[in-house]
Amino acid sequence: MLLEIEDLDVAFKNDEGAVNIAAADVNLKLDRGEILGIVGESGSGKSSVSMSVARLLPCPPAFYPKGRILLDGADILTMPVAELRKIRGKKIGVIFQDPMGSLSPLHRIGDQLVETILLHEKMAKKSAAAMALEWLGKVGIPDPAVRSRAYPHELSGGMQQRVMIAMGLMLGPDLIIADEPTTALDVTIQAQVLKLIKSLHQSNSGVLLITHDLGVVSQMATKIAVMKDGRVVETSGNPQAFFENPSHPYSRGLVREAKRMELDVGDDNPPQHGWQA
Repeated sequence: MLLEIEDLDVAFKNDEGAVNIAAADVNLKLDRGEILGIVGESGSGKSSVSMSVARLLPCPPAFYPKGRILLDGADILTMPVAELRKIRGKKIGVIFQDPMGSLSPLHRIGDQLVETILLHEKMAKKSAAAMALEWLGKVGIPDPAVRSRAYPHELSGGMQQRVMIAMGLMLGPDLIIADEPTTALDVTIQAQVLKLIKSLHQSNSGVLLITHDLGVVSQMATKIAVMKDGRVVETSGNPQAFFENPSHPYSRGLVREAKRMELDVGDDNPPQHGWQA
């Protein structure tokens, strides 16, 4: 099994010592070739769990009262920081929901990609630069040589997100964490980004897809976990069956609302998701 989350609690402690539990008793599994869609409203704990998988939450204030996160059998939560730095980007690739908050505004796009490559791969800088240009082309950025010299603010939101996808995928990670990868994108760009992630996803890797959008999940996921108030309330290894007959009342409400929103679009824009009645 590629990823196993066992009885995980994620908590935060404020300056006064008060503790807030963001996620409790989370148990999830993800194997290579699978795309696990974690869905739930804002504050459900899905991002806290996903960022914990790469141990990207600042500790403190975050801490883990109990549980394990096993990546190929190794516990991420007890792993030394030096070891974590080796696997982030290489074994674990992350596509953040806010590229402007994740890309350095002071460095050109190409330089940031090259730095990531050289951090994990032993190769000449010239070869790393060529690899960076190749991946900018793979994610559909026109004129990669020109765009590589741009700063993040000089690119559109869709272009920035494509850069994040290139950065997250170019080293061939075993685990890809995509945290709300299309939140800030318009519908056209969203479809392109999802197609990119799915097409570049390899059968020997697993994808952890975090989103509140059931439409995205219906297009992408091979299995589903629903979170509410920090807990997993339903899991399914059959997305089609889940959308046809969710078992938990909260899940039924999510599916019902998603279908209602699709129907409100109107006859000129019929629903595109396979789970529609």
